Amino acid sequence: MTLTKPFFFALICIVINNNLLSAQNGPYIHSHNDYNQEVPFWDAYANGANSIEVDVFLKDNNLYVTHNEEDIVLTKTLESLYLKPLEIVLRMAYKKHQKLFLLIDIKSGAVATLDKLIDTLKKFPTIIDNPNIKIIISGNRPKPDTYLKYPRFIFFDYQELGKVMPQEYWEKVAMVSLDFSKFSNWNGKGRLTHDDYNRVMDVINKAKATKKPCRFWGTPDSKSAWKAFSDMGVDIINTDEPYKCVRYINSLQDRVISATTFSKVYTPSFKTDQKQFPVKNVILLIGDGNGLSQISSAVLANNGELSLTQLKSLGLIKTQSADDFTTDSAAAGTALATGEKTNNRAIGTDKEGVSIENITEILQKRGFSTGCITTDEITGATPSAFYAHAKDRSETKIISEDLINSELNLFVGGGASNFKYPLLSEHFKLLPSVNDINVSSEHRIGVFISDGGVPSVLDGRGDLLATATKVGLEFLKKKNKPFFLMVEAAQIDSFGHANNTAGIVAETIDFDKAITEALKFADINGETLVIITADHETSGFSIPQGNIENHSIEGDFISHDHTGTMVPLFAYGPQSQEFQGVYENNEVFFKILRVLK
Repeated sequence: MTLTKPFFFALICIVINNNLLSAQNGPYIHSHNDYNQEVPFWDAYANGANSIEVDVFLKDNNLYVTHNEEDIVLTKTLESLYLKPLEIVLRMAYKKHQKLFLLIDIKSGAVATLDKLIDTLKKFPTIIDNPNIKIIISGNRPKPDTYLKYPRFIFFDYQELGKVMPQEYWEKVAMVSLDFSKFSNWNGKGRLTHDDYNRVMDVINKAKATKKPCRFWGTPDSKSAWKAFSDMGVDIINTDEPYKCVRYINSLQDRVISATTFSKVYTPSFKTDQKQFPVKNVILLIGDGNGLSQISSAVLANNGELSLTQLKSLGLIKTQSADDFTTDSAAAGTALATGEKTNNRAIGTDKEGVSIENITEILQKRGFSTGCITTDEITGATPSAFYAHAKDRSETKIISEDLINSELNLFVGGGASNFKYPLLSEHFKLLPSVNDINVSSEHRIGVFISDGGVPSVLDGRGDLLATATKVGLEFLKKKNKPFFLMVEAAQIDSFGHANNTAGIVAETIDFDKAITEALKFADINGETLVIITADHETSGFSIPQGNIENHSIEGDFISHDHTGTMVPLFAYGPQSQEFQGVYENNEVFFKILRVLK
């Protein structure tokens, strides 16, 4: 935006009164030069801007909305563009709880223009008598020693911080407005320098000492600037994009979080990592929707590192399905489990709907024990791709029957209500909790951790995924056979769909706890390969800002759905280097079979 000098300023702003400012959780939004908007007044007001700026000029006894006399348009008057529309919304009680300042910056002679303005405003009692509206004069103002002669509904903008004013005149001041360019040349990209930050904070503190709401004009107009001014405690934020600014500021409380759960970082021994030793067991951990930004958010919230980020063998996988640029979990899970790309929504079937043998079925024939653990329902798209075959992920009856008839030795997940227990219990010993797994000597066991959907970490799930991974590995180890275990952290995806930063960070940190258990097992066992990846990325998640010291993250989103971006793959243990590079998701299947020979 153009930096506006003080003597160019003349505005009518609608702003809330002082006590109402303290009642809001964040700053108020000022629609700068609102009359230049495509739809003046209505666009800002409807989108929740709490301050609306309009320059006025007195000519031929009319108050025109304009920056200077040369640009006067006869139809654009203060009444037509602002006062009548405001009167309409007040009479209709539209957004009746919206609090506003009406601040007026005068471009023509101060006294004559203000006198005309007062006469005009008196025709609109619904405006001047509304307790939620305060009318403030800026720009060409009369001398302070005349303030008291003006009506009760007229207040003034104050732009000379530090200049002494008698208390009785100060009562007619409603806002402190300052030229930002006097304190910093920041353009809104990157961050304020330390010197500029200290200088700006000093003036904000002085402005706040006046007990009046403070505002800068001539500010940079970007998300980084809006966030900085919000964090610094500026009461009213200038913008030429009221819709975007209001939406951004109002969303901060949901997108800026501080982590409350943490993963204790485990440093692997690397004794077998990238060595050409035989691989006996494979642990495949899948973070549903877990892209690089999701991982980064957890890293930065977890003191700058995770157990995951200790690993040295890294790759990237492309996630497109057979029939779509952007995959769903069913097609992605099927590609990982069968080595064949298929259509979205397909579970363990090819593009024609024909069943494909999956990796657990292949390995079971070769004497492997197998298991699936998930924080989703066990019939969810990702886990079911490792034991079931259905043309559509919604065919829960077929999927549940496939679990019953599968040769899995272990399952843990939600969704007990999808099963008829007498039939299921004929094939699996159903245990009451995950803590019973490692003491069981049964051939095939299952644990339902919920009747329907599984609670999230934010809802008190605790370390269930890490615990299930740990005891599940001990259960499979006791069989004295090679094994394959798939572990899914399902709810990173759920919170991505919901655009919930707190949930993404919490679930990704929780996933790292399960990864830690897998890495510890691999170090002790020496014959286990650990692979950590995702089926796809969800939401186009990004992390524009944060603070490592206080574990805070600002998340932002481009979508409520999956994206087509590549996802990272990490590997640890013997032959982990085979998983480096960039390749299609279905190649993971073939790489696993190759290292298992």
